[in-house]
Amino acid sequence: MNAVLSSPPRRPIRELPDELVSQIAAGEVVERPASVVRELVDNALDAGASQVTVRLQAGGVRLISVEDDGAGIAREELPLALKRHATSKIGSLADLESVGTMGFRGEALAAIASVSDLGVVSRAHGQPAAWLLDASSGELRPAARATGTTVEVKELFFSTPARRKFLKTDATEFAHCLEAVRRHALARPDVGFAVWHDGRLSEQWRAGSAEQRLADVLGEDFLAQSVAVEYSAGPLRVRGRAGIPDAARARADWQYAYVNGRCVRDKVLTHAARSAYEDLLHGHRQPVYVLHVEIDPARVDVNVHPTKIEVRFRDSREVHQAVRHAVEYALAAPRSAAAAAEAASLQPAFEAAPASNWSQPSIPFRAPAGGGVEELRALWAPQPATAAQEVPVPVPEPVAWPLGRAIAQLQGIYILAENAQGLVIVDMHAAHERIVYERLKSQMDAQALRSQPLLIPATFAATAQEVATAEAGVETLQALGLEITPFSPKTLAVRAVPASLAQGDAVELARSVLAELAQHEGSSVVERSRNELLSTMACHGAVRANRRLTLEEMNALLRQMEETERSDQCNHGRPTWRQLTVRELDTLFMRGR
Repeated sequence: MNAVLSSPPRRPIRELPDELVSQIAAGEVVERPASVVRELVDNALDAGASQVTVRLQAGGVRLISVEDDGAGIAREELPLALKRHATSKIGSLADLESVGTMGFRGEALAAIASVSDLGVVSRAHGQPAAWLLDASSGELRPAARATGTTVEVKELFFSTPARRKFLKTDATEFAHCLEAVRRHALARPDVGFAVWHDGRLSEQWRAGSAEQRLADVLGEDFLAQSVAVEYSAGPLRVRGRAGIPDAARARADWQYAYVNGRCVRDKVLTHAARSAYEDLLHGHRQPVYVLHVEIDPARVDVNVHPTKIEVRFRDSREVHQAVRHAVEYALAAPRSAAAAAEAASLQPAFEAAPASNWSQPSIPFRAPAGGGVEELRALWAPQPATAAQEVPVPVPEPVAWPLGRAIAQLQGIYILAENAQGLVIVDMHAAHERIVYERLKSQMDAQALRSQPLLIPATFAATAQEVATAEAGVETLQALGLEITPFSPKTLAVRAVPASLAQGDAVELARSVLAELAQHEGSSVVERSRNELLSTMACHGAVRANRRLTLEEMNALLRQMEETERSDQCNHGRPTWRQLTVRELDTLFMRGR
């Protein structure tokens, strides 16, 4: 016999007490000590502080104290500051839709006070004395303090022990608190920050330039291994620094994105930045960057989440494109140009060197039309003299060449070159692969790749899948400059290849492209995986290892690298060249010791 289910007793609807309401709100605002640090530092910056000092004990669980030298809070406003939804930041819906401050919801102090023992000491500008407000008792009494505010939060989650059990070790919580201050410090180089933990100074970042703050917070290596980002698109501006591919990390822990000075976690910004590295990073490596997006506050909604860490853009596509293009353009310029600037400063020293050290044929450089080895050789072929060539075209001094003058080939793999800084080592296949790849992309952007018919079609025994893929992907293959047709039921014939790859192995190229097409299913591959296909084609069209090059061919390759975007990395994210300075070489041989 089935048991009769009894309905639960009906509970009357009633208004929750203010204390419980505040504790519920605190669950959204205060996740851990770092949440408190973030909210209090927000308030300090909104108050116009030029110096913020954070003191922590036991990772912030025992004590969080945030001191600032801002405008302070007037005595009569102190009790109001601890009430829910009381704020000086906004006063109307219009203010909410164009928030220009870090805080605005007016609930942080009330939420923190509901789960801790909180006290506020503040002295407003022009006020004769400071005042201390005890949140638990509401008592207000005089105190000693200079202009500014100190908020002390003791025994976090003492009234909600279940929440306290979810906290990690003191060291872990301190690390999160430090990261919260670090995010603010990167956004406000004009403000000094100091972080103390258990009575010891952990970090101190003095006010200064944006570049100096980046070096202080993220290290000199970040500056050395990043490029400046500066981009404007209508009302949008994107600035900051983007790490070069060599600086990529295993984790996404050095990705800082700001919107109008507020550090945010936003999928649009993250995806836009990551997509800018598509041709440079492969696998699961994560780029590093500090990016600031400046946008009309009315075009972004910051009131999405109580922690204010999430935002919503009115036009996400506009923002995505701006960020992607900003990072792409910053990474596109070959970094060898920076080496040229440094080398130019050393030019007087090289001018004193014997001329024989820098002998070079007087041959004008011409940009190649294609990408094969034969074109590299033709590039440096002597030009026939004419009446208009009475005066020989001078060759730039090697000091002006970022990647220098080729001097040898090592093991058929590397090119050794000499520039003003020392020795340059180039992976010739990786470098040429990038050059061919960028050329293919440019041709593809302009139109379908220019095709060159083969005098004698290259035939090969094909699998059933290869035959089917070739028959189904005729239009896609044509767009890629390839003509592959059935020769027999089990044989395919390559009748045309991209003109830039005419010197390559037609059969190997065809097999690779057909494999890519089969994997990506159908003609949509051109839109969805164009770059992967072009990368495969470029790999087959690049000069191979163990191919002996003349000095002229090596020099031509170096000059092409200096003019090709993203030439510092190959299509698979590996570096194409490395610099060894004279000082580094001296160290290897212990010269000067």
